[in-house]
Amino acid sequence: MSFSSEDPPTGTDFIEQTLSAPENAEESALRPLSFHDFAGQDKTLERLKVMVGAARDRGEPLNHILLSGPPGLGKTTLSLILGNEMGTKVNITSGPVIDKPADLAGLLTNLNEGDILFIDEIHRIPKTVEEYLYSAMEDFRIDIMIDQGPNARSVRLNLPRFTLLGATTRMGLLTAPLRSRFTLQTRLNYYSHSVLQGIIERTCGILEVPFEPAGAAEIARRARGTPRIANNLVNFCRDYAQQRGNGTITQTSAAAALELLEIDQRGLDEMDKQVIRVMAENYRGGPVGLGTVAVAVGEEAHTLEEVHEPFLIQEGYLQRTAQGRVLTEKGWHVIGLEPGNQPSNGQTELL
Repeated sequence: MSFSSEDPPTGTDFIEQTLSAPENAEESALRPLSFHDFAGQDKTLERLKVMVGAARDRGEPLNHILLSGPPGLGKTTLSLILGNEMGTKVNITSGPVIDKPADLAGLLTNLNEGDILFIDEIHRIPKTVEEYLYSAMEDFRIDIMIDQGPNARSVRLNLPRFTLLGATTRMGLLTAPLRSRFTLQTRLNYYSHSVLQGIIERTCGILEVPFEPAGAAEIARRARGTPRIANNLVNFCRDYAQQRGNGTITQTSAAAALELLEIDQRGLDEMDKQVIRVMAENYRGGPVGLGTVAVAVGEEAHTLEEVHEPFLIQEGYLQRTAQGRVLTEKGWHVIGLEPGNQPSNGQTELL
């Protein structure tokens, strides 16, 4: 995904578009295809290596795996790596696409022995469909009802031994029966700046983009710990360097490009700051409910919870408590205030 430097989206729009846009051919080419090339997520990677090695030694398919975490951290990439390491095919779909049991039956019956079925956003599978997954995962069979009324009958379909690889951004929405059927449940976390810098340098090498290490480090600091955002920031910084620089991504050109996108040195965009400001000015730092904050800033609660809140919590700007969201001392300092102090005019000057 690359944006024109003449009319770029704001930081908020850029991040939302990056995390929700379909993958294109250029982005697909950036995906690592082996454990060796995958950077970060060390604990998850070690767990997967153990499972893959044992499965290959036994000559069996992988056991079922559930990956969770915010969008853009590599869940789909890991599914493709697992397929490559196991030498099998990966069939990719998403939860909202599987609308009725017949859709699931069609997917499962087209699998071959050892294939991987990757279901993104698995928490969005309808509950009536989810129940059919139980027997498919445990017994490798599925019972489908044919017709209705007095002519209704059950047809049992035997399935090849396959691996279900689920991915979710909202682990709490998965039912306990479904979660318990995954042998491995592992969470992907945000990446450190140093790991992200290595990913950015690899991306620049693949795209043949001239860069300086300081330029890659500048992008890494503002990429919100997310490789997908980092790779798309590389594209915009490349455009900016070509149009308003010498073609090389330097620290100066990268900083200017990201300021144009309204993404500051901490990786915060305008919506992040607006959330913090509203909590400080209107609710004395909380606790306050997410729905209330969403109405105050004019954004959907789902978007705040999926796109903005995880990063704000991870970086220590917000805390999630039983009573609601609470602004931390670090969050107060972002808007230039001490905890509990509000400007007399009700307005806060953002730093």
